[in-house]
Amino acid sequence: MKRLQWAGLPIGIAILIGLVLHEGVGGLIQIIGQAGFALLWLVPFHALPLLLDAYAWHLLLGKRASLIFLWWVATVREAVSRLLPAAGIGGEIVGIRLAAWRVNDLSGVSASVVVEVMVTMAVQYVYSALGLVLIVAATHQAGVVRTIGMALLLSLPLPVIAVVLIRRGGVFYAIERWAGRLLRSTDSLLSAVDGRQLDADIDALLSRSGLLLRAFLWQLSGYLLGALETYWALALLGHPVSLSGALAIEGLTQAVRHAAFFVPAGVGVQDAAVVLLAQLFGVDRDVALSLALVKRMREVLFGCAALLSWQGGEVLRRLGGPSSVIKGRV
Repeated sequence: MKRLQWAGLPIGIAILIGLVLHEGVGGLIQIIGQAGFALLWLVPFHALPLLLDAYAWHLLLGKRASLIFLWWVATVREAVSRLLPAAGIGGEIVGIRLAAWRVNDLSGVSASVVVEVMVTMAVQYVYSALGLVLIVAATHQAGVVRTIGMALLLSLPLPVIAVVLIRRGGVFYAIERWAGRLLRSTDSLLSAVDGRQLDADIDALLSRSGLLLRAFLWQLSGYLLGALETYWALALLGHPVSLSGALAIEGLTQAVRHAAFFVPAGVGVQDAAVVLLAQLFGVDRDVALSLALVKRMREVLFGCAALLSWQGGEVLRRLGGPSSVIKGRV
């Protein structure tokens, strides 16, 4: 996986550089400059969708850690997944480690993250499907929609198979045994979690349909709220679109980014998708690329702040113990 990601990175960077050079750096700077420092408000705004996402995790974790703490962990999880050249699950691993600072149940924390990821996959497909419906209704661009829709259908079997395997149980116990034989050591990371207990905790969560529905709705609300970033940014850049248009652009951009998981941070791929989709709603190409760059800058600024806070938390924990890091119960 890492080899595939490292191979995809230069391709993505080349796409992004090509887009910028084609439109001209000067024109892009002028468009973004006209919007001014108001664009910086998009950075703290991103914390609001993450709050709704963190509340879904808060529910799955049985409210055993404060919502504020999990909100902070959610920002770190996202930053690790999007900015660091790690495997796609890197953010989830870090999230489990940080949540264990407050919840003395590594298996329960791991189960909550695994189930949350499964809920997220369902939310992403629903969100992307909604984007497809809206873009068909607004633009009637059958060719583009057909291509994106086919990519979604082709990628659907993977999460379905993963959900079926996990639902049957025994998956993590089998992984634990396999890793033990492969590594010939009880000191592996997997040895910290009992495979049988993790399978049981996951199965217990998956059997609570009401809880899963609530987590799904909170996460979906976060995704819908996140579309306001595109709506607001385009308004600031001087080319406003409708709320449904912003939702369609954001939803299908997310779909393209997740389909191109082999490109770290979706560099180039996400930006090209934003340009293409925004143009379908009448946005000029240079403004569409400016939107892509603004979204990328927001991601970098917000993510870097989250990563710095994580390292600060690690330092405080080493110096003063767990009580020195974000705490409280909700």
